[in-house]
Amino acid sequence: MTRTADVVVIGGGQAGLAAGYHLRRLGLDFVVLDAQSAPGGAWRHTWDSLHLFSPAAHSSLPGRLMPPQPGETYPDASHVVSYLTDYEQRYELPVVRPVRVEAVHRDGEFLRVEADAGTWRARTVISATGTWWRPFVPAVPGRSEFRGRQLHTVEYGRPADLAGERVIVVGGGNSGAQIAADLAYDTDLTWVTLREPRYLADDIDGRALFDHATARRRALDEGRTDNGGVASLGDIVAVPPVREARDAGRLKAQPMFARLTATGVEWDDGNRADADTIVWCTGFRPALSHLAPLGLRGPRGHVPTAGTRAVGEPRLHLLGYGDWTGPASATLIGVGRPAREAAREIARLLHG
Repeated sequence: MTRTADVVVIGGGQAGLAAGYHLRRLGLDFVVLDAQSAPGGAWRHTWDSLHLFSPAAHSSLPGRLMPPQPGETYPDASHVVSYLTDYEQRYELPVVRPVRVEAVHRDGEFLRVEADAGTWRARTVISATGTWWRPFVPAVPGRSEFRGRQLHTVEYGRPADLAGERVIVVGGGNSGAQIAADLAYDTDLTWVTLREPRYLADDIDGRALFDHATARRRALDEGRTDNGGVASLGDIVAVPPVREARDAGRLKAQPMFARLTATGVEWDDGNRADADTIVWCTGFRPALSHLAPLGLRGPRGHVPTAGTRAVGEPRLHLLGYGDWTGPASATLIGVGRPAREAAREIARLLHG
């Protein structure tokens, strides 16, 4: 079966829903294709203890404030799933699931979206598939020799799963710090980072990060000096569990090791650490394989964009992959503005 729509949104997580909200307000004909079997996007698949960096009121999609979670200053992932579920229903967004998009092709005046549930012919496409589905693990020597268990952030669940084990957590960003703090009490933990961990001031949370990212984008757009963005403030938001483990002396980072061995890791100076499990908190890459037929990929696997619009294909917009598709666009609070601009630009393209 082949269906037709003015706009096909690929991805039903927070970025896809924000796009749907603005497309709905502009009265456009659209559909949201979501590969997941239920609402919530990647938030349905995070580790148990994950909490937002910001209070609920500062973690909202356009049009509806996230309600506070009773007893929590920073809501947990299950609260976010409930909020996204309610958001989708409240605005009657036309989400079709589960639909896994396999490829997007040029097809005359249309873009042809091929999926396991059929084909859609779209006048425009918004790709909002995020990064969670493409975890990155660096090519460290000896990875295939290690006889223990290797997990990525996406596979980690709870401390009880690794209780009593010798665990090495690799990564100095927020996920690395949070998972290391999670494991600091129930495992023999070694935390490894490329450089000394850089904590943001304890009173800084996601509100300040969004404001800083927005100010940086405004400065760049106006030709003013680059303030360095969020990275200039530090790498790790000191949420309460991280602060507690840090202040208790349980988060002491070791420098990055040189190689894996059959039983653990080894540094260039000959020091070794045995491990039962290694948890790679080493980030993600944009999940863009469905766009490969368009031939748009540029440096670092990104698609060159002007705002959210693909430079090489004006009928395609990319949303929610990181700052290159809008300041803080990979966050709940940050995705609303680029979603609005993408929807407006699509309306101008479709209706002149």
